[in-house]
Amino acid sequence: MTAAASRADWEARAAALDFRHQAFIGGRAVPAASGETFDCLSPATGRLLTRVAACGPEDVDRAVRSARQAFEAGVWRDAAPKHRKKVLKRFAELIRANRDELALLETLDMGKPIRDSLAIDVQSTANCIEYYGEACDKLYDEIAPTAPSTMALVLREPLGVIGAVVPWNFPMIMAAWKLGPALAAGNSVVLKPAEQSPLTALRLAELAVEAGLPEGVLNVVPGLGETAGRALGLHMDVDMVAFTGSTEVGKYFLRYAGESNMKRVALECGGKTPHIVMPDCPDMEAAAKAAAFGIFFNQGEMCTAGSRLLVHEAIHDDFLDLVIGHARTMQPGDPLDPATSMGAIVDERQMERVLGYVEAGRAEGAELRFGGRRARAESGGWYVEPTVFDRVSPEMTIAREEIFGPVLSTLTFRDAAEALRIANGTIYGLAAAIWTTDINTAMKAARAIRSGMVWVNCFDADDITVPFGGFKQSGFGRDKSLHAVEKYTDLKTVWIELR
Repeated sequence: MTAAASRADWEARAAALDFRHQAFIGGRAVPAASGETFDCLSPATGRLLTRVAACGPEDVDRAVRSARQAFEAGVWRDAAPKHRKKVLKRFAELIRANRDELALLETLDMGKPIRDSLAIDVQSTANCIEYYGEACDKLYDEIAPTAPSTMALVLREPLGVIGAVVPWNFPMIMAAWKLGPALAAGNSVVLKPAEQSPLTALRLAELAVEAGLPEGVLNVVPGLGETAGRALGLHMDVDMVAFTGSTEVGKYFLRYAGESNMKRVALECGGKTPHIVMPDCPDMEAAAKAAAFGIFFNQGEMCTAGSRLLVHEAIHDDFLDLVIGHARTMQPGDPLDPATSMGAIVDERQMERVLGYVEAGRAEGAELRFGGRRARAESGGWYVEPTVFDRVSPEMTIAREEIFGPVLSTLTFRDAAEALRIANGTIYGLAAAIWTTDINTAMKAARAIRSGMVWVNCFDADDITVPFGGFKQSGFGRDKSLHAVEKYTDLKTVWIELR
């Protein structure tokens, strides 16, 4: 559709959609072995979209066997890098060619605004696959600097069968962050999408095969975490699990690895991002807009959401007024309306969880400055107003736990040392931001904050060429950039005596 497409245009397109609802194993759509399904509901209306195959251990085993057979046959693993490059670039082209369908599936399934699905999710997914396609023939092996009488080759080889478990907040992008480097390195993949948002994963698998990916190299097993996810984590023939999601569930995969075959595990888990505004902030308006965007974009359903706003006491009142001003412009609306900037919460359970944190904030003495209520209840969907708390202390529940919703906690500090103590005072370490004109303050903070990403005078700046991941209980391993390829490969040394 064109940029001028209306809500009615998108509604008409939605009514004509053909939802993929079966698992994708061995290059074809198949029902769950049990015949069971689960309901896929629209966050915008609460209505049924389709019923999706509820995969269990038998289905996961079929998918893993398919992936292993493809890997051992070498149909993808042993393909020339330039061939893998061609296929992945074609895959990216097909994602772009089907952008409207994929964006619509993402919006209907997860509740995010259609304008974001189009401009961000589809585009970022295609760019990621294309980037790793280009990387295929640019990954070099090494020759070690041994004595002239020997030659030691250091070869980078694919691990084998990768289990990729992705969350519901950015279903396509998170899948691409796993699929891109795993496939570029020559692995086979079993993708387990979140049960709240399986639709784009199933369509992506079809497009991958259409692009030339051999059957069995990519399999998709929709299902519940406690069945399909657990079966993937415990499977004895999975070489590695790459997981993005909550810290709580990430710990399950560590246990699964220990209880099974000691498979590799890479985790990108929760966050509680501190967004620090110093008194010498170079642009109060830009910082306030970034603070609002940082927590209300994607309905606050982001692991990097700037959920803790740390403002110097000298500028606190004026700055918070600016943030609330931006919050007023970001009210929830129909996700299919191109004018909507904030959509629906992914499901009723998550909405109730978010509202429960709002009540906890009130009960513990935080001052509710804006929002805090369910919105658009008449639609049947699950919406929460952008919410701003002030006078929050570091020990309060809303300042410690990841809410994963549009709830901002505002804390004040007297000096940089106090700000850094507050910033580091959580179990998480995924991202952080600081606004200051002093390069010394900026660099000292960047070094002192224990997180995988620190933004200076901006928020959520992003590029596929830079690594992404966390410290502490935000996980380990990196997505994005060429560094991501490292976790999907292993090093083999071949030592040759020259005679």
